[in-house]
Amino acid sequence: MERTTLVRSLLVATLAFWVGFYAVGGSIKPGYSHLSSYVSELNATGTAWATTLGFAGFLPLALLLAAFLLAAAPLVYVRGTSRVGYLLLWSQPIAFLGVVFAPCDPGCPAVGSPSQALHNFIGLVTYFAAGLAFVLLSFAPGLTGRAGIWRHLLRAAGVVWIALFLFMLQPQLEDWRGLLQRGADVLLAMVLVFLAWQRIPKPRGRAHLRIDRSMAASSRGGGN
Repeated sequence: MERTTLVRSLLVATLAFWVGFYAVGGSIKPGYSHLSSYVSELNATGTAWATTLGFAGFLPLALLLAAFLLAAAPLVYVRGTSRVGYLLLWSQPIAFLGVVFAPCDPGCPAVGSPSQALHNFIGLVTYFAAGLAFVLLSFAPGLTGRAGIWRHLLRAAGVVWIALFLFMLQPQLEDWRGLLQRGADVLLAMVLVFLAWQRIPKPRGRAHLRIDRSMAASSRGGGN
């Protein structure tokens, strides 16, 4: 299978599993609401289906997303600042792994058990890392002319992502925090689709990709 096709197939599988997991998990979890419940509450300690949803849901989702990022890395057209943004996207499979191995308490409170404290720390770091990733990806080469719209969209996505995270934490928006979090999920999915379909292969074509690879090999990473 061609590498580009493999990468895009991995992303489609990741997104399909993501949606299916949320749908199935929410349907079997007693008292769970997609409007008001954090995604992490699917795996909250001491609740029904917690272990199953952690290891059969969040864990494979983290591995699928990591596989996509790993497979796409040699092909995705990012350099310098935007390459840093791409690397920061690894915060998201780490976040899903954090849900598995540092699950939240029931209700995902701001203060709770040591596992909840670690869960909150991982969430804080990975959310801000992803927001920064979106903004840094907007500096990818070639985002000029018609493609320049992506530069603005990525920066807007980074700002909105952080805003959604902060809104989720507001007590007065407790009844809507699940919906806000799913809005953030949609932004992440859109950025991943952008990478798979707009940054792979390079806009200038495969010949340039081969040339750049040869230059990179000769310089041992110089210019990145």
